Amino acid sequence: MQRLPVITAFGGFNPAGRSSFHRGYRRLVLDNLSRAERTDTLSDLAALMGLRTGADAAGVLDAALEQQVLNGTLVRELEQRFYDYRKCHFHQPAELSSPDGLTFEMSVRQLPEPLPADWQVESLGDGRVRVRASGLSVMLDSYREIPVASAGQLPTGFEPGELYNSRFHPRGLQLAILGASDAVQSLGIDWGAIVAAAGPDNISVYASSAMSQLDPYGNGGLLQSRLRGNRVSSKQLALGLTSMPADFVNAYVLGSVGTTGAVAGACATYLYNLRAAVEDIRSGRARVAVVGAAEAPLVPEVVDGYTTMGALANVDGLRKIFPGEIDYRRASRPFGENCGFTLGEGSQWAVLMDDALALELGATIHGAVANVFVNADGTKKSISAPGPGNYLTVARAMAEARAIVGDESLRQRSFVQAHGSSTPQNRVTESAIFDRLAGAFGIEKWPVCAVKAYLGHTVAAASGDQLITSLGIFERGILPGITTIDRVAEDVHHQNLDISLQHTERDAKSLDVAFLNSKGFGGNNATATVLAPHLVQRMLAKRHGEKVVANYRKRNEPVSEQALAYDARASRGDLNAIYRFGEGLVEENEIEMSMERVTLPGLPSVELPASNPFEDMV
Repeated sequence: MQRLPVITAFGGFNPAGRSSFHRGYRRLVLDNLSRAERTDTLSDLAALMGLRTGADAAGVLDAALEQQVLNGTLVRELEQRFYDYRKCHFHQPAELSSPDGLTFEMSVRQLPEPLPADWQVESLGDGRVRVRASGLSVMLDSYREIPVASAGQLPTGFEPGELYNSRFHPRGLQLAILGASDAVQSLGIDWGAIVAAAGPDNISVYASSAMSQLDPYGNGGLLQSRLRGNRVSSKQLALGLTSMPADFVNAYVLGSVGTTGAVAGACATYLYNLRAAVEDIRSGRARVAVVGAAEAPLVPEVVDGYTTMGALANVDGLRKIFPGEIDYRRASRPFGENCGFTLGEGSQWAVLMDDALALELGATIHGAVANVFVNADGTKKSISAPGPGNYLTVARAMAEARAIVGDESLRQRSFVQAHGSSTPQNRVTESAIFDRLAGAFGIEKWPVCAVKAYLGHTVAAASGDQLITSLGIFERGILPGITTIDRVAEDVHHQNLDISLQHTERDAKSLDVAFLNSKGFGGNNATATVLAPHLVQRMLAKRHGEKVVANYRKRNEPVSEQALAYDARASRGDLNAIYRFGEGLVEENEIEMSMERVTLPGLPSVELPASNPFEDMV
């Protein structure tokens, strides 16, 4: 009997705002919310953006402030807090020469080593020299436009590094701290109680970035330092690693000594880490697993790289779609007429527990992850081109879901969260996979969502966006439509698909299963099966009995109250980020050891393996 990995908390931040308590999801479907829900959603965002002073006592925003909140969220024209895409700095190489040679003055400290052979140096005193040379190679400060003007950016005014002591932290790691902290606080259970119940060695953390940390505080600064005439700092190399989101959360949010890992797989990175967590819980290797990803790719070098590949929606391509003024808010256009994807930044986290532990602790259950399937593409002509592996991941996920929930549930009560990257190639290849497999499994009008239309492509965190949105759909029943397009492109396969251009409202309990799909560069394909909470409740009752589930509901009441208290504080702008730098350090001489167990100060003992796993062979 395998344990069921249930989702007991989730959180993070992306262009829609805070993820916990379905806050970000509600921004996506804002037009279909009741007046009270809309007001609450916008008020929460205004607090996050530092605009709450314009709200009245009831939290209602005036019209101008409401529009400011709307304009400062989701995909939009790139803000200058990142860089000025119209005038982005670069170095222009040049060769200077003169028939009579060149003469110039400079500081002694700026002389190169060794001196060029044709340089004649004359001291002028006071640390200055005059140089005569036949010619000179220089780099001139220059500025030029980067032809990519849209991005999925965090809400305007929200700066994660301002909410804790983030000195020298790359932006991606700031996001990791804030995102994991949001998820942990939304649990409604003290983390120490979870460690005590599960055991410190029964907790896993799997998280990563795909691009690494590429701003000046990480690998970006490391690689640029010599060319800019700067020194490499002691932190840039270490903080630039793709594993740092997991490492930071272990050290500064959870204080975890359990299993850890960072699996990177391009756009499928989140699902790769989710797969490791699900396998740990299903097999019994862990009772709690924290899964996350953080990505901050809005730096000129990353944009240059994707632009050179022809992967991003650029200004020229968008002008062909928008004959008049470009609507940058509609730059990300899955399954419509499009010209490339739109980068986004974000961080998403989920806390999974095995079903028995969740019931024991009274943890709120938001759904379950049944499985994550991963397949490569085999022989490829181009490393960035799609291949057959995604047919396998989607088919395997559908087949296992059918075995779990039944044929009718798969056909009538499931939906797909498409990778939906908004490239001409993706709209054809991914729609063909869904359409053909829907036909094979007898599905008519399979609902297809594509949240990148609103958020852009947050790379490592992209499937985290899909997961969080799916939990919102299970709770509220509104399937986000692809509202950034006017029609489905002619080459999209959708005979058996329902690619809606408007939000679709359904009874939340009429949706049982979500499939999260990812197609990453290099053949990194993954598809996850997520089960709705009402379905999970029935499964728990069957396994554990109605009496156990009834007792669980009583234990959940104070947990829910504590979680909602955090939501109320966060909605006022008080995120109270967890950052335990230097707290709870373990003195190694206080560790107690024997042949049977190891005990760390302040933690339950860790029992050492005593049985032979290969006794039939020895």
